[in-house]
Amino acid sequence: MPEKGVTASITIPGEMIPRVALTAVAVELLRSLWDEHGPLMFHQSGGCCDGSSPMCYPDGEFITSDRDVLLGRLDIASPGEAAQPLDFWMSAEQFDYWSHTFLTVDVVTGRGGGFSVEAPRGVRFLLCSRLMDSSE
Repeated sequence: MPEKGVTASITIPGEMIPRVALTAVAVELLRSLWDEHGPLMFHQSGGCCDGSSPMCYPDGEFITSDRDVLLGRLDIASPGEAAQPLDFWMSAEQFDYWSHTFLTVDVVTGRGGGFSVEAPRGVRFLLCSRLMDSSE
């Protein structure tokens, strides 16, 4: 049976729908990265170049502040295994621009820049977005 993607829990007070998900390929890569680096987190900043890609770090390596928004918590554990929670953070400024979008983290071939933990593997995380509507 093919692996499924994962949708985040709702973490923004007052919201009723999730904002972020992982494709099955992203879940598989993240499990492997977790085995190598331990607990992980994502941060999405604004700007250009590396700032436009979600960056994956060992949990706690990137320090968040009150200028970051926790978009969701994803559990990448295989069914029946211990939880593997992974938080997805976004800078508040970037969230202002993307507040009406649902984000899906996918994996593509190619090397991204920066310090994201997948970089040495010749792949990078990529965000796919779609507009959210009030009926979701």
